[in-house]
Amino acid sequence: MSIERISLLGVPVDICSPENLENEILELLAKPGTKQIVFLSIWNLLKVRHKGDYADCIKNADLILPISKSILGGAKFLKLNIPVRYNPFDAVIQILSILDSHFKSLYLFGSSEKTLSKAEHNIRDTFTNLRILGRYIGYYPKTVEDDIVQAIFKAQPSLVLISDGIKEKNCWAYRRRNRFSSSIFLYYKDAFGIFSERIKRVKEKTFNKGHEIFVEILHNPFKIFLLLPYLWYILVLVWYRLFKKK
Repeated sequence: MSIERISLLGVPVDICSPENLENEILELLAKPGTKQIVFLSIWNLLKVRHKGDYADCIKNADLILPISKSILGGAKFLKLNIPVRYNPFDAVIQILSILDSHFKSLYLFGSSEKTLSKAEHNIRDTFTNLRILGRYIGYYPKTVEDDIVQAIFKAQPSLVLISDGIKEKNCWAYRRRNRFSSSIFLYYKDAFGIFSERIKRVKEKTFNKGHEIFVEILHNPFKIFLLLPYLWYILVLVWYRLFKKK
């Protein structure tokens, strides 16, 4: 892959322009085995700094795309090359468009039956060359997990798009990576909610300013506590800058 991977506070972040994304996706499709694309927020980044299974999951992802404006600011503050920030839903649209243009396939995994059904309908209408090989709802009982894994394994889709209702989120595919043959896995919590029109997209102006967290706080005031890790992030950045730690 031709992208550059930087280390921000010990966490890998990829520098991939939207113009190069198609080549990266096609290269991933050509690779054998389970592949993973991760949307990295500032909260994900801070969680990765703690050693453990989650850190291994993110650090071993094939493509790590930053979605928080603060990640770009942190890279600039530490005088690193600055990555390109992605709006996650726009990135999902771009990736599906790439797959559609190359007549690839998709598996949908997550959300409620009603949301997933409407999301599938809208995806089919939008990406007419994209073959949807199957779908399974989220919030499923543990007893059916082997059936889900087997269904995905047999279908061998180009991409498995994972949304809400999957407790392990990004780590679901990573923890079962040896049970799949050749698919890319991508988790985005709001993907099917937006495709089904159950959830409204964050306005472009709000996203560009990096204020999307305030929209979440308006809907759920308890999320104000998410600002505390942000303050810790600033302190860690200052520590790294002062002691020139990479």
